[in-house]
Amino acid sequence: MAEQDFDVWTAGDAYERYMGRWSRLVADEFVAWLACAPGARWLDVGCGSGALTSAVARRCRPRTLLGVERSAGFVAAARTHGSPPALFARADAQALPVGEAAVDVAVSGLVLNFLPEPGAAVAEAARVVTPGGLVAAYVWDYAEGMGFLRHFWDAVTAIDPSSAAELDEGRRFPLCRPDPLRRLWSAAALAEVEVVPIEVPTRFADFSDLWDPFLAGQGPAPGYVASLTPAARERLREALRQRLSARADGSIALRARAWSVRGRRAGVVDR
Repeated sequence: MAEQDFDVWTAGDAYERYMGRWSRLVADEFVAWLACAPGARWLDVGCGSGALTSAVARRCRPRTLLGVERSAGFVAAARTHGSPPALFARADAQALPVGEAAVDVAVSGLVLNFLPEPGAAVAEAARVVTPGGLVAAYVWDYAEGMGFLRHFWDAVTAIDPSSAAELDEGRRFPLCRPDPLRRLWSAAALAEVEVVPIEVPTRFADFSDLWDPFLAGQGPAPGYVASLTPAARERLREALRQRLSARADGSIALRARAWSVRGRRAGVVDR
């Protein structure tokens, strides 16, 4: 059971119900935290289905806005839901199709920990921003802050501890913590580095609203569920259900935390 077999992110619609609805909430808070002036040139690296790109288009009045993404399925979804002036293209985060100092702000949402060389991606983002330009990103706090995923992997641990130890994102992604993020930005020679938490509510209408997205087979946790026999899947479903407290109307209220980081390319903007 190879870890990378479960790191599959290709279908925009499946991602939207599993994680996209929460990433959109974080994207809004993240963009507000950046507080960039209107008229800037933006690049969204690893834009996925376009949650962060849409937040930039809606809130920041960008002069230009390009989202790049390696998955053709995600690019198609982003184009469907995107709004002007956003444009989208297929590209690798570690080899951006943008010239040096071509944008004012380079951002990335929820993708750094899935890259084989995140340091190379941050250095590439730093290359393409203008002197004084901003490089910023956010990642989920898998170890402690993602309520529904933490409950999921704790349920897996109770019935299949060896798989939980191998696949749990809280263990696999040590980058998703403040100190590693700060070191990553500093290693790219970015200045004025800040790391702050962003926390949003994750409210599920009922248990099915929480469980069903795990059946889509996309991402580490759903990929694990897809590998199970029907009987094992049902055991996991029941173990997870027993861990959760529902309100009187059947809804389940949890929280999700992301760590956001930003820094500036050294130098003075020449306009």
